[in-house]
Amino acid sequence: MANTFEVLAEPRRREILDLLRTGERPVGYLVDCLTLAQPTVSKHLKILREAGLVEVRQEAQRRWYRLLPEPLVEIDAWLEPYRQLWNSRFDALERHLETMPDEEESR
Repeated sequence: MANTFEVLAEPRRREILDLLRTGERPVGYLVDCLTLAQPTVSKHLKILREAGLVEVRQEAQRRWYRLLPEPLVEIDAWLEPYRQLWNSRFDALERHLETMPDEEESR
């Protein structure tokens, strides 16, 4: 089975997760938003489901999908050192900007 990084490397799958971020959605809604054929969306949903990123609930003839955020912890953990790097750079920028004279003071 593909890992979370491999699954999310596909831009359309990230779009699907973005659409599901606000709540459960039926497949038809996803098809309309993505302007893809239903079989293509279903293939992406199957991969997301197998990776544990979404789950499906069937209601009569409709299938509803919802986001499962737990596997995204792997991505978050990987990003943490980069966040620390950027935070230190932002702190350095803030210190630099504080040493610069204000435009109004220089007039």
